[in-house]
Amino acid sequence: MVSLLRASSGATLEQMMALTGWQAHTVRGAISGVLRKRLGLNVVCDSGSGSGSRCYRIVTAAA
Repeated sequence: MVSLLRASSGATLEQMMALTGWQAHTVRGAISGVLRKRLGLNVVCDSGSGSGSRCYRIVTAAA
C-alpha cells in the first residue's frame, strides 16, 4: 500500500480496497493510524479532478 501511495499519481480508496481486500473504513483507519501516526508519513488527500473519487498520496516535505 505504501508503494502505491508513493507513486506520483497516488491511489484511490477503491484501488487500496482492491489491493488489501479491506473495507473503506479499515483502509482510512490504516492511513490515519499506521501511516500517519506510527510511521510519520505525510499522506495527503486530494479531491478527484472530475472523477468523483479522492486520491491519496505520500508527499515529502520540501527542504
